[in-house]
This record gives sequence, C-alpha cells and structure tokens, in this order.
Amino acid sequence: MSTGTKLAAALLLVMPLALAQVLVNAARAGAREEGRLLTATEVLEEVQGMPDQRIPDALLSHAYGIAVIPDVTNLAFIFGGRHGNGVMSVRSDLNSPWSNPVCVALTGGSWGLQAGVQSADIILVFTTQRGVEGVAGGKFTLGADASVAAGPVGRQGSVSTDATFNAEIYSYARTRGLFGGIALEGSVLAIDSSANVSLYHQHGITATEIMAGHSPPLPEAGQRFIARLTSTAHGVAHAAPVAAAPVATVPAAPAPAPASAADAPRTYPLEDPK
Repeated sequence: MSTGTKLAAALLLVMPLALAQVLVNAARAGAREEGRLLTATEVLEEVQGMPDQRIPDALLSHAYGIAVIPDVTNLAFIFGGRHGNGVMSVRSDLNSPWSNPVCVALTGGSWGLQAGVQSADIILVFTTQRGVEGVAGGKFTLGADASVAAGPVGRQGSVSTDATFNAEIYSYARTRGLFGGIALEGSVLAIDSSANVSLYHQHGITATEIMAGHSPPLPEAGQRFIARLTSTAHGVAHAAPVAAAPVATVPAAPAPAPASAADAPRTYPLEDPK
C-alpha cells in the first residue's frame, strides 16, 4: 500500500471522530447558553417576588429593554474588575411583544482600597430606544454612551421614580439576598456573538436580526424567559388616563308636599283567623 493510500485511509478514520467532536462541542455550547437563560429566568422570578425590594412596576412598564446578567463576578485586590454573561430582550414600543433574547456580556473595572471576591445578579432596565440601539450596535459604555443611575426599589420606588425617567438605564444588583440599585458607570455591555451562534445554531447571526425576529425558533429555555419577562414587565397602564366626559347637570325635581292627615292612607287590623 502506497504512502498516499495509507494517508487517505487514516484521514477516513480520523474525520468521523473530528466531526463527532465538533458536534459534541456545539451541543455543549448550546446547553450552556440555555442554562444562562434558565438562570436569568430564576433571577427575574426571585427578584419580583420580593415586595419590599422589587423593581417598581411603573419603571418596568416603560422599559424598552431589560438585560439580566446572573452571577457577575467582582474580583478586587486594589484594582478591581467585574465580568458576567447574560441575556437581553427588547421591544420596539411599550405595547409590542418582547424580542427573542440576545446574549450579552458585562465587563468593568474599579480602583481603590478593595479586596475580595463577590458575585452579584445584575439587572439593567432601558427606558429609551437610544440605549437599546446602542447595545445592538455591538457594545457601549454605561455612563458614557448612555446615562445610568442606581434604580429605585420597593413600594416607594414608584413614587420616587420621576415619570420622565431622567436616566436612560437603571441598574440593579442582588448580592447575598439583598437587592437594590447599583452604580455601574464605566462598565461595558457588549453583544456576545459566539454565544448567539451557539444558542440559535446559525453561523453569523447578528443581534439586529435576533431583535427583529429574523432568527430560528427559540429553545424551551428561551420561551420560558420571554414568558417570565412578559409577566414581570406588564406593569401599570402605559396610556395616560382619559378624562371622564362631563356629566350634564339635571335639575332636581321638586320634593312632593307632605301629605295631610286627611289624605294619608288608612290602615286596618288583620281579621281574627278564628
């Protein structure tokens, strides 16, 4: 057997094994992204189940986009940094359905006297279309490309949140059971393109295509996330209350004159049944 023939035979043996490994890696990657969706769904459920610390309905009802980044790791030793992977869904207007989720990544840094490792679940609420479009463009910096503020929480949050929503993004963090607004200026939110390819099993798919509904069907984990997001962000009515039509005033009819004793109806006792 010639050398070329031996080489061809060896390739025929190796290629199925390599193809099988590629398929296994793809399946693992898809499972990883579905796990990310399931964790994000749990974060939404648990946060909105806390009456005193939940995101106000008034804010959620005016959201054009919501990003959930579970298990963001904060590592600090003088210089600090954070990183986490999550998902984001958007809508074109306040009455439209939520888009299929897009995989995103959050990274950032800090400086100061700090040390330790901490994990937090981060939620970002976008109140303008401009902020959503910035994410679809690839990546943007919170506080620089879009204004960001620590979000209000609880029953009093609806009162303290200005109806005009001065910040384009409101940020929240849950650490060790506590939930509240957090300052994330300088953090970068970017599209996780490789994760989107793994989730939707379509090479080269873009965040814009996913947000516009031009993506393959969602796996069950993605459908559960959208269902939870829909029920969570239903909020209060979007439209301003309609003023009631004026009611015509009808003059009251004059009260009847009191009847005299002579005109009063007479009554009689019942007859004895015997």
